[in-house]
Amino acid sequence: MKNKFKLLSLLFIPLAIVSCDDEINNLEPFINGSPDTFFNSVASFQNGVDGIYSQFFNYYSPNEGYQGVPDILADNVILASTGRRSNQQLYDWEYTPNSYTPSLYWSEAYEAVNDANLIIGQIDNLADSPDKDNILGQALAARAIAHFDLVRLFGKIPTQSADAGSSLGIVYMKVEDGDTGDPLATPARETVASNYVEIIGDLEAAGGIIGTSNNEGRLDRDAVYGMLSRVYLYNGDYQKVIDAANEVSKPLATADQLPGLYQDVNDAGLLIQWAVNTSSESRFNNVGVIYSQTTVPDTKSEYVVDYEFINSVDTTDARLDVLTYVGSIAGNDYNAVKKFLGEPGQVNGLVDIKVLRVAEVVLNKAEAQFRLGMEGEALATLNELRDVRYSSYTGGESGQNLLDAILYNRRVELAFEGARFFDIKRLGESIVRSNNGDIIDGSGQPPRKLILAAGDYHFQYPIPQDEINANPNMEQNPGY
Repeated sequence: MKNKFKLLSLLFIPLAIVSCDDEINNLEPFINGSPDTFFNSVASFQNGVDGIYSQFFNYYSPNEGYQGVPDILADNVILASTGRRSNQQLYDWEYTPNSYTPSLYWSEAYEAVNDANLIIGQIDNLADSPDKDNILGQALAARAIAHFDLVRLFGKIPTQSADAGSSLGIVYMKVEDGDTGDPLATPARETVASNYVEIIGDLEAAGGIIGTSNNEGRLDRDAVYGMLSRVYLYNGDYQKVIDAANEVSKPLATADQLPGLYQDVNDAGLLIQWAVNTSSESRFNNVGVIYSQTTVPDTKSEYVVDYEFINSVDTTDARLDVLTYVGSIAGNDYNAVKKFLGEPGQVNGLVDIKVLRVAEVVLNKAEAQFRLGMEGEALATLNELRDVRYSSYTGGESGQNLLDAILYNRRVELAFEGARFFDIKRLGESIVRSNNGDIIDGSGQPPRKLILAAGDYHFQYPIPQDEINANPNMEQNPGY
C-alpha cells in the first residue's frame, strides 16, 4: 500500500521548527526506550490517544482558529472597525505560502496523524479485547479526521467542481501494524478522490470496533458515524449519508438545552468536542476570543454578526439568543457573537470546542434525502430540527424552496462553528458578503472585499512554503 510509513519529525523538517514547547513535552513518553515498546498497556495506549486530542485542540483553539476561521473567511461575520483587526489577512483572502495566519494547521494536523500512526503501528502489543478495539478505533477515527481537516482546507471538496476528484489532495500518512517505513521519505500529493477513499476507509473501520461511550473529549461510535455523515456528504455519497446518520443514537438538543450547551452546562446533542481542561485555560486558549475580547462592560469585538444574516433569523427561533447579543464599545453598539462567550457568569471565552453535533447530522441527512429525490422524507427530517428550534415556520416546502430551507437552517444552526466556508465551498458557490457595515443597525464600515467567486484559487489554502522547500515532491496549489 502506498505511503505506508511512519510520520516522524525528520519527515517534515519545518514542522519541527514551528512546533510548540508543549508538543515536545507531549512526545517525551514516546522518545524514551525502544520504539517497539512505547505502548504496552491499555492505559499507556489511551494516554497516547489523548495526546492526539491535544493536537486537535492546538489547531482548533484560537491560536490557530480552525473552529472559527471558516466563518471569518465566509459571510457570517464582518470585521469590527474598533477591534484589533486580528486575522484580517484571512478575512480579506490575502493569504500566501509565505505569509498567512494561522500557520500551523498543516503541522498540527500531521502531528495528530503521527501520534495516531504510532498507536496503530504498535496496537498488537495489546492482547485482543474490546479495550484494544476501542483504542484502535479511536486512533483510526482520529487519523481520518486530521486528514479530512487537511484535505478540505488545502484541497478541493469532491462536490465542489467536476475536476475536484482528480485535483491535488494531500499526503495520506498511513502505517500498518508493525510497519516502520521510511522516516526520510518525500511523498507527493495524492488526489482528492484518493484521500476520501482513505478517510472513509479509516472511519468505517473505526465504526465497527470503537466503544459506544468514551469520556468527555474522546471519540466514540456516535461520533464516528456522525463524522461519516459529514464526509459522505462532502463526497456526494448521499445514501451513505442517510445510513450513517441513522446509526447515531444521541438525540437533538432541545431549545431549552441549547444555551447551556455553549456555556458547558450540558453536552446535549454534542458528538465531538475538544475539551478545554484546566491547564489549557491557564494558557489562555479560550476559543471565544477569536470573535471578541470582553471586559465588562465593554465588548471589543474582533468580528460581529452580519446585519443582514442576523435579521433573517426569526424572533421566535431559540438560536437567535445563542448567536448574538448587544456588545458596546467606544459609543457604538454591535451584533456581537455570543456563542463561546464563556461559562455562566464569565465572558472569557473559556468553553469547550464544539466540533460536531447531532443537529448537523440531521441536516446532513435532510440534504442527502433531498438530493436523492426523497423530498417528503427530507422535509420530515428538516422538521425534526425546526420543531425543537422555533414555532413559527410555515413548512411544507418542496423543490428549490425545500433545499433553500435546509441550507438556510444549516447556516443558522452551525454559525460560528467552523462550517460556513466549507459549505459554500462544497456547493461550488461564491462567497457573497452583504455591503452592510459593522454597527448594530448595518451602518458603519462594510467589508473591504465582498465577493470570492466560485472557482477562485483562494478556496484552497496554499501549502506552507517551508514544506515546499523541504520536500521537492510537494506541489503547490495552483494560483500561489
